[in-house]
Amino acid sequence: MPSADTAAIAATRAWVERFVVAHHLCPFAAPEVRRERVRYATVSAEAIEPALRTLIDECRRLDEDPAIETTLLILTRGMASFDDYLDLLALAEALLEAEGYAGVYQLASFHPDYQFAQADADDPANATNRSPWPMLHLLREASLSRVLESYPDPGAIPERNVAAMRRLGLARVTAERLACLESPLGHEGESRG
Repeated sequence: MPSADTAAIAATRAWVERFVVAHHLCPFAAPEVRRERVRYATVSAEAIEPALRTLIDECRRLDEDPAIETTLLILTRGMASFDDYLDLLALAEALLEAEGYAGVYQLASFHPDYQFAQADADDPANATNRSPWPMLHLLREASLSRVLESYPDPGAIPERNVAAMRRLGLARVTAERLACLESPLGHEGESRG
């Protein structure tokens, strides 16, 4: 029987490959997935301070290892409430700034119940940021800037994604995300407890 951390990593890998990459939600993800430059790590967020320390540890790991392009820090416990998650996200962003990582790393946010401020809870557009588990996604700012410079009309990416999710519909995007929890790819992953 796999541990909760192993299951969370496997489900997240499945979601990245079967949903994010398959639907081209992030046009820059596929090459990094193919090159195996995405790090999947877990931490419990039942206690906020250790979770935030782990986030900074992951920043330091990115500092030290240029072979890792991006880290998905999967929050395995403690962030079931989207409002609690948003509070943690605000603390995480403030901590990145306080630790001198503003402009070095950027946080992207994903949660199973993600809801954009102007969207209804059942709007399929929310699926662009709905993941199997709550997570904080650390991106290298320099890499992001570099790929955005060569990408035609990067400002249209969110609008295109919203339209794509609405075309698919709520039932399908929900079923695809849940399928990642039920039948993950089975890859091994790194975890932190």
